[in-house]
Amino acid sequence: MTSATAPITGVDFVCVPTGDHDRAVEFYGQTLGLERIKRWGQMPATEFQAGNLTLAVMDPSAFGQAEARPNSAPIALQVDDVEAARTALEAKGVTFHIEMMDSGVCHQAMFSDPDGNPLILHHRYAPAPGA
Repeated sequence: MTSATAPITGVDFVCVPTGDHDRAVEFYGQTLGLERIKRWGQMPATEFQAGNLTLAVMDPSAFGQAEARPNSAPIALQVDDVEAARTALEAKGVTFHIEMMDSGVCHQAMFSDPDGNPLILHHRYAPAPGA
């Protein structure tokens, strides 16, 4: 909920740090199959659409920040079938960190992009308890 005293109305994008912009663009566009939305002019940053979330892969050093370091918390990417999506990504060379997890309400499989940013294939198959 927003109010007149809370000017923030949403989140426009989430940044994913990369030390190799071209490699990241290939991974998010070709390997994951996300729709490429736009590049930030000639800067090493490109936006991809993942459902209702925009991911901006960017080299932070080009924007006056420190060199790229992987995020510590994963981004959960929604899929209809975790096992099928995992199999398709493994065929493209993606290595997963653990077997598929079943939390009782969702299936998850964790992997990382080429820069070490953690990602999750995620499918909720039941409402969360108490929801």
